[in-house]
Amino acid sequence: MGAVQHLAALTRAQASLIRHLFRDKKTRSSEGAFVLEGAKFCLDLIHRHPQSILSLIVSPRFLSDEAEADRKVRTKLSARQFVCPDAGFEKLTDVQMPQGILAVVRQPRWDEAQVFGRTTVLGIYGDRLQDPANVGAIIRTAAALNLSGVWLSADSADHFSPKVVRATAGTILNLPVFPARDFRAFSSYGCEIYSAVLASADIVPIRSIRTVPNRLMIAVGSEGAGLAPDIVKASSIRFSIPLAEGVESLNVAATAAIAAYHFGGLRLDSGVGLMRSCRSA
Repeated sequence: MGAVQHLAALTRAQASLIRHLFRDKKTRSSEGAFVLEGAKFCLDLIHRHPQSILSLIVSPRFLSDEAEADRKVRTKLSARQFVCPDAGFEKLTDVQMPQGILAVVRQPRWDEAQVFGRTTVLGIYGDRLQDPANVGAIIRTAAALNLSGVWLSADSADHFSPKVVRATAGTILNLPVFPARDFRAFSSYGCEIYSAVLASADIVPIRSIRTVPNRLMIAVGSEGAGLAPDIVKASSIRFSIPLAEGVESLNVAATAAIAAYHFGGLRLDSGVGLMRSCRSA
């Protein structure tokens, strides 16, 4: 109980703000913050991004079970820490069995022009992705494969929402993620678009693509409707991932992962015509 006595009690106003950060995109935007929950993710955040933590909230149950090594790391954190009663902590979150620790985190600010100013760009553009689990998985994959960033259409799930943040498995601070107001802006940065679509006679199988431009955006579409027609029309290449007979389509996060892995391993070729890069063996 000594550890509890050294922490300030979370006030009603602070608890109300945290609940709004969980539930309301406008609050997250106006506060420039989001919530990260769970012992593993919070400890990793303390190790890797302590300067991004605005405050840390713990419950008495968490403190009583906390390992000594973790306690030493947590107590060195410069951000303010608060304790919330166990019953009150459960009302803060949107998970059924909270672990008793969460962090209010400053939203990262990325310079889009700086990202596009690099010699090579390989990014993912998500069009109307409504499923938070898919958005989070795509961000996690892009971070793992060292992509330049992820761009999301305005009607995609908020990448700072709790479900997306959880699905990123702690990588939300490692990778630039941008709202994409208009996909046509990619061309102004010299980025070509390759669109992932269902297989048909005029679509290029992904294995036939042998080289890629040095500035490329992989476009993947919504879970139900796929990519909007104007995006497909604006694409230099429309490609498909061949599937076994009887399987109609892949999950959008799986499509993004396969495409990012394949294109990320190809030779860059800025001087050869696009259709030459897509000839079969």
